[in-house]
Amino acid sequence: MPTEIKVPTLGESVTTATVGKWLKQPGEAVKEDEPVVELETDKVSVEVPAPAAGRLENHAVKEGDEVEVGAVLALLEAGAAGKAAAPAAQAAAPAQSAPAPKAAAQAAPPAETDYDVVVIGAGPGGYVCAIRAAQLGFKVACVEKRATLGGTCLNVGCIPSKALLQSSENYHAAGHDFAAHGVLIDSVKLDLAKMQARKADIVGANVKGVEFLFKKNGITWLKGHGKVEGTGRLSVDGKPVTAKHIIIASGSDSANLPGIEVDEKVIVTSTGALELSEVPKRLVVIGGGVIGLELGSVWQRLGAEVTVVEFLDRLVPGTDNEVAAQFQKLLTKQGFKMKLGHKVTKAEKTKKAVVLSIEPSAGGTVETLEADVVLVAVGRTAASKNMGLEEAGIALDKRGRVEVDAHYATNIPGIYAIGDVIAGPMLAHKAEEEGVALAELLAGQAGHVNYDAIPGVIYTWPEVASVGFTEEQLKDKGVAYKTGKFPFLANGRARALGMTDGFVKVLADKQTDRVLGVHIIGPAAGELIAEATMAIEFGASAEDIGRVCHAHPTLSEAVKEAALGADNRAINI
Repeated sequence: MPTEIKVPTLGESVTTATVGKWLKQPGEAVKEDEPVVELETDKVSVEVPAPAAGRLENHAVKEGDEVEVGAVLALLEAGAAGKAAAPAAQAAAPAQSAPAPKAAAQAAPPAETDYDVVVIGAGPGGYVCAIRAAQLGFKVACVEKRATLGGTCLNVGCIPSKALLQSSENYHAAGHDFAAHGVLIDSVKLDLAKMQARKADIVGANVKGVEFLFKKNGITWLKGHGKVEGTGRLSVDGKPVTAKHIIIASGSDSANLPGIEVDEKVIVTSTGALELSEVPKRLVVIGGGVIGLELGSVWQRLGAEVTVVEFLDRLVPGTDNEVAAQFQKLLTKQGFKMKLGHKVTKAEKTKKAVVLSIEPSAGGTVETLEADVVLVAVGRTAASKNMGLEEAGIALDKRGRVEVDAHYATNIPGIYAIGDVIAGPMLAHKAEEEGVALAELLAGQAGHVNYDAIPGVIYTWPEVASVGFTEEQLKDKGVAYKTGKFPFLANGRARALGMTDGFVKVLADKQTDRVLGVHIIGPAAGELIAEATMAIEFGASAEDIGRVCHAHPTLSEAVKEAALGADNRAINI
């Protein structure tokens, strides 16, 4: 009896779609999960896969037809043989590109598998993808070689760094800010061991929470090192495992600098910087990006003299220029020393210090800089090595990232990738959204990620948060825009908190008023950016934000006022 291929669930409030393009013709052979037809909605494009291998019998609808969720698109004779797809009309030979790695001869995909979905990596992208897949009814396993779940983020990244940022902020406030509130403390003492123990407790609670969620959702934790072997096949510490869908979510590793040997004691990455047992007198941070400035802030508040060496002539590349300039000014006011437009060419460890050789980025006079601890924070690289990817024929780009299509599929059938190991911003929440989207796509739903609405946050003091386009990007694109800006100095709640540094900036299309970008530097920027992200996701105008009633007094009123300012009608300035 023929199997019906139907219009899948396309997301909340989406009940119809338009047949865009048939990818398979009647009589052609199709593989299980091979795309058969493209559907278009006003929100997404989705490929509908074959539920089983066999021969496509007929098309029940034509290209351009409007179809409802659940409607029959085609009939499939499961298990029947079919003809090969007709070759495309001959065209001129394409331009030569870098060849994909040559795969060794692979065994045929397994007829039966141990799991429906196996995710390699239990970081934010991997564990969220595994949970969503399990919610959708898949039999799921997740491969993780660490002793705990949660990946870099929960173990040695986002979570422990935020714990130390909060603790160090409290310590600094007790010594410098409380007196203005009438709270007098004769002496403030640092118990770094207790601070580190608190951080460890927070990490422990989070990773155990993920383990609980795995048990709750029936997800198997395959402990060990995962290696991809081909369609449907992988191994975990040498033991074979099979799955219909394999998802690479291996994350990223700290990038290194040539000639600088990391020992995680005096020359450290972010991992070592989180574990220092004493406050260094002199800390040099190589790299003026998010990680370096966050961890530099921790140790600067606790008493270290911090110098930032950055190759470019500015901090946090990619951030709106006006925000970056204000950020640099405020960090310098706090006591950070800046060596912008410089590079480190050598690091020599002596008995007393690490001696760095630095020079202008374009070349020039070499000078030395001594430090008790050096933090190498020059970015991160995709964790794609030693996983069998190249041997399996999976295409990687020049930066070692897995190449995927719009649906996170690699060039090898049944193998997908998400998160830091593919192109795009290396952010935990971006990986999470990709994990959810992919799980839903595999279930025939309309998983989708809007990459224009991915917020970024720097958890220093003040915080910096952005979403959408910067002014510089809009100028480069030739987009006519208008700007609304509101300072926290004019916000009542910020005055009450004693946190008046910074501003909110809203960028909107000059003609349509649609919000194109929002940039915040100031208190709770990382929380305030959520409203702006939702505005961009739903195509809101600056007027929409300005007409929403915001509670008074709150910091969020600064967002409303900046939105009103885009039309030159802010109230409180």
